Amino acid sequence: MPIRSPIIVVVGHVDHGKSTLLDKIRQTTVQKNEAGGITQCIGATEIPMTKIREISGDLMEKMNIKLEIPGILAIDTPGHEAFTNLRKRGGSVADLAILVIDITQGVQPQTKESIEILKQFKVPFIIAANKIDLITGWKVQNTLSFSESIKYQNNYVKDYIQNKVYNLMSELSKYGINCDLFNKIDDFTQTVAIVPCSGVTGEGISELLVMISGLAQKFLKKNLEVTPGNAKGSVLEVKSSIGLGTTIDMIVYDGVLRKNQFLIVGGSEKPFITRIRALLKPAVLQEIRDKRCSFNQTDEVVAASGIRVAAPELENAIAGMPIQSADNMKQAQEIMKKMMIEISKVFITGQEKGIVLKAESLGSLEALTGFLKKNGIMIANSGIGDINKKDVITSAHMKEKNLYYGIILGFNVKVNEDAERLSQENNIKIVTSNIIYHLLDKYKEWRDMVMEEVKRQQLNEIHLPAKIQVMGDFVFRKSKPAVVGVNVLKGSLKPGVQLMKENSEIIGTVKQLQNQGITIQTAKTNDKIACSIDGATYEKDFIDNEILYTFIPEKDFIKMKRGLKSFMTKAEVELMQEIVILLRRKNPLWGLG
Repeated sequence: MPIRSPIIVVVGHVDHGKSTLLDKIRQTTVQKNEAGGITQCIGATEIPMTKIREISGDLMEKMNIKLEIPGILAIDTPGHEAFTNLRKRGGSVADLAILVIDITQGVQPQTKESIEILKQFKVPFIIAANKIDLITGWKVQNTLSFSESIKYQNNYVKDYIQNKVYNLMSELSKYGINCDLFNKIDDFTQTVAIVPCSGVTGEGISELLVMISGLAQKFLKKNLEVTPGNAKGSVLEVKSSIGLGTTIDMIVYDGVLRKNQFLIVGGSEKPFITRIRALLKPAVLQEIRDKRCSFNQTDEVVAASGIRVAAPELENAIAGMPIQSADNMKQAQEIMKKMMIEISKVFITGQEKGIVLKAESLGSLEALTGFLKKNGIMIANSGIGDINKKDVITSAHMKEKNLYYGIILGFNVKVNEDAERLSQENNIKIVTSNIIYHLLDKYKEWRDMVMEEVKRQQLNEIHLPAKIQVMGDFVFRKSKPAVVGVNVLKGSLKPGVQLMKENSEIIGTVKQLQNQGITIQTAKTNDKIACSIDGATYEKDFIDNEILYTFIPEKDFIKMKRGLKSFMTKAEVELMQEIVILLRRKNPLWGLG
């Protein structure tokens, strides 16, 4: 069977130089044309073997590598989307990945995100330790080889690179990744290669291409065999093209795609069948998303390829959805039924409890679902598209079961006006972001805030500790109820709590508190107030200057101990311990339940 080009995805933290590396290979200016220099959408570039040999020079011979693959198909992307929009049943379309890390900055938030998705989709990768040209003292050499350039650097630079590589190895080991410099590795199945490089000067790019090509051929050769028959692929992007209407950019990862074939595409509501009107292949080494990219019409495309497709009804296509081709309508309908079953497995509907999750693509939804479950977050409903009124109603229903479910997470989606209004009426939190780890962080912040509010409410519902001293000079009534002046020595005194003596004998219940004739609900430390005590008689049950404590029910103490103590003051906690000692004199097991 013929061997196809491996699909290589380039990922990493924003501004670590993903597009710049590909630009150096293509000798184009895609990166310079991006808004803010940051890749805004996915792009695909075919790099033929002739170009790889030209860039690598004699490096292949030195490393004893003989390449049979026709080239590589490189996918450039804003972080996560390489994986989430390049999916197939059981994993990722990508065969290998280049994880780009700025050697001067090390692991950053989106680096972590990329690592998590690499592991989730089980995509092998190598590390491009980029921006060596920014190292103080680096002497740029007229070569694309790091191995050649490093010979002409002073010892400070060599030591700096070695230390940065050690730092990377240490950081990445936290994520279970064993890595080392590419020229120090004996077994590439056990160790991830680190290739120092520069997307600006090109030094190290030859090693990068040779390593990724050699690894793909050596370890993934069986996976690169093209299956005879119709094409399988994945939607990268849906866009409007002048003179063609709505088109899709897609990756063909297996089989052959032909003009006039039936095309089964995952849509916004369900898969649909259309017919290919035109296949537009970008010119070699041109970027499919570059506005200046020239396209050539073709009758067929063999995997692996990036291709633009024109066909009716493509406005219903969704990024990340699967695509297959068929030769006749009967075959297309059978594929559509199977695709519907596959897609439905990603969606979560009708669960008894959990949050609501929405994403812009099937792949994003799949990746997010995995992340949330890994973080112990239950999902009641998930779907593709903007957040709507139905999502808010579902979330409100979940909130009735548990306050922590009253939130909707949206990845790269908008919020409809009706949904916004209804969410405010029902106090449903809506969080949206286009970065996965931001979404998770915002969710955790909201959950912690809700947790604090719940605990504060619980704190208001329990008996808080207080220690008071009777002021015998201010006795307004001796009984039924007794009304006396008291000094709050510690804690908070409220109506409704029982008072006890130091021997833990309960004498009565606080009925009312007054300060200068005005009824108050709480008296705090150092307050001197009038206190009416129902059920107690002055000079019989308590006397002048006597110290009294609030009696704490055992269930309230257990609540404090298990979750509310962090919301109490240090003085309240100390007083609580004092009251516990008094109560355990009578019952040594009190509060241990």
